[in-house]
Amino acid sequence: MVVGLTYDLRSDYLKEGFSEEETAEFDKEETVAGIEGALQGLGYTTDRIGHLRQLVQRLDKGDRWDLVFNICEGLYGVGREAQVPALLDAYNIPYTFSDTLILALTLHKGFTKNVVRDCGIPTPAFTVVTNNEEIKSVTLPYPLFIKPVAEGTGKGINSKSKVDTPAELEKICMELLPVYKQGLIIETYLPGREFTVAIVGTGKEARCLGTMEVLFTEQAEAHGYSYINKAFYEERVTYRIVDEPVARACEEVALSAWRVLNCRDGGRVDLRLDKHGVPGFIEVNPLAGLNPVHSDLPIICRLQGIEYQQLIGMIMESAQKRSNL
Repeated sequence: MVVGLTYDLRSDYLKEGFSEEETAEFDKEETVAGIEGALQGLGYTTDRIGHLRQLVQRLDKGDRWDLVFNICEGLYGVGREAQVPALLDAYNIPYTFSDTLILALTLHKGFTKNVVRDCGIPTPAFTVVTNNEEIKSVTLPYPLFIKPVAEGTGKGINSKSKVDTPAELEKICMELLPVYKQGLIIETYLPGREFTVAIVGTGKEARCLGTMEVLFTEQAEAHGYSYINKAFYEERVTYRIVDEPVARACEEVALSAWRVLNCRDGGRVDLRLDKHGVPGFIEVNPLAGLNPVHSDLPIICRLQGIEYQQLIGMIMESAQKRSNL
């Protein structure tokens, strides 16, 4: 089987003049090499394709693949993660991970939480604002937490993201709106422990590989898994696998959200406990980072004794089974 690899290589975009933060979600060479090595170790023939524009060029030449292992995050628009899958759908080429609908939906944290909430899955109360007038109409009880509605890797999150007054809310919102040029999600701040749950599989066959607690050191920015905390996680964050009743509660919420949202093959669900110790859905990552060393999903697997090649194999098994390959 020939497996194509689509990815956004961070160094390519940095050479084009994009900033470190603009390219924060893109992958290093070691990530692409890690996936490629794992696939080859599993017996697949691999073909590096690259980003969206490179995929267009290859398709135009007539190149095709039995399956594409897709980790492209995209560059522009709220639906950017769905662009490569949409193109592959147009050519009837199977690919790993979630489809265009789900990737477009889940990048928008507000739309995602609407679905999750309406399906009865616990998530903190929230609203989305896009301008100053909407900020003034926020009636949620304080404290609140603010972040861009369609970003990842902790972008737009820092020690000021937790606000306690309307004045703080307006100040931070007015700082973020022109920078990220998108809506902001404002939600009830959950003061409890923070977890991320690793999931592989699709539908009824989806299963949890482990629940990891994210613990912040004294060097970390307060109140959240921010861009800076993620970028310098070695000094600011420690991780531990949780095997206690709260982990089972987190996994129940995470699996329910994964299945309701129709996510596929592998990814993560982030949760936080409220003041009563009840886990609430924060967000889902259906296109989770796969750096063999630094990404949360492989870290969970490593702490659970699951080798990186095993993880890639489970993702491939799920994709092939649902694609009838």
